[in-house]
Amino acid sequence: MKKILVLALVLVLPFMAFAQGGEETASDDTFKIALIIENTIDDKGWCQSMHDGITQAIAEMSDKKIEYSYSEKMLPVDAGSIARQYVAEGYDLIIAHGAQYKNLILEIAEEYPDVSFAFGTSSEIGPANVFTYMPESEETGYINGIIAGRVTKDNIVGLVGPVDSGDAARYNRGFVLGVQAVNPSAKILVAHTGSFSDYVKASEVATSQLGNGADVLTGSSQQAIGALRATAESPTAMWVGQDLAQLTTAEGQAKCIAASSYAYAAVVKGIVEKMESGVMGGECIPMNFANGGFTFDYNPALKAEWVSPELEAEVQAAIDSFVADPDGTLADWADVDYSTL
Repeated sequence: MKKILVLALVLVLPFMAFAQGGEETASDDTFKIALIIENTIDDKGWCQSMHDGITQAIAEMSDKKIEYSYSEKMLPVDAGSIARQYVAEGYDLIIAHGAQYKNLILEIAEEYPDVSFAFGTSSEIGPANVFTYMPESEETGYINGIIAGRVTKDNIVGLVGPVDSGDAARYNRGFVLGVQAVNPSAKILVAHTGSFSDYVKASEVATSQLGNGADVLTGSSQQAIGALRATAESPTAMWVGQDLAQLTTAEGQAKCIAASSYAYAAVVKGIVEKMESGVMGGECIPMNFANGGFTFDYNPALKAEWVSPELEAEVQAAIDSFVADPDGTLADWADVDYSTL
């Protein structure tokens, strides 16, 4: 059994290392970062955005020697062994990317107080060696809501959520507020798959919403790719995305009008800098447009047809308002009640 378990771990835990100067092994002054994710680094969503953020942060911190490894397809029940392996191998920072890893990280952090850990999304303040991060994604949802509310032709839009918690809940409610701000008569269909990774269920939910007349859809987390693929099968429906990588997929190139992304490079760089100053954790790092935590762009193939100058100005005005007042612009996002839609 033990040999089989070890073999299984080898098969399911591929990793990649990035070492400054082409080194393949860490020296004493190398800072070692590990990432644990439930999906893959190329999922065009949640997991890829963190992987891309780490690699970007490494490139921007070219004065530092940094080694980076990642483990994919890690359910919380399986992630403990790889996290402890990273500790044994001397990693300085272990990021478990997902609120589903919360209990695991809190447990391991207590065992290893000299190692820093991070997980998100969460607005909680963790122990002295645990960082959390929380995208204030009501902002990105609001931007996409403005676009959906303006471009819908049938006055029905669809929202395919994973679960109603964390940054997904914030994104969804921001989307509702954005639609209502520009098109209060639009009908908004909201449903949750109950999973961050179930592409099939997301496709089924999107198909149902399309069948009920929705002509613009959105969704968050990696499961949203299933909803985007279902949208692509519709001859008329369009999509607004929660990850810039969706603009480059075959479906997204044809259907995704615009997209926002989480810019995790700022989070990673911030954590490394805090650790270098002696702070091991005990802080929550917010992400918003004001601090560079979000990026936004249009699909160049679709912008001319779908984004009028007036709509582009409206979107930019909203982003400018978030930058000017990151704490108060959408302070009421949590008050959105789906039962009243």
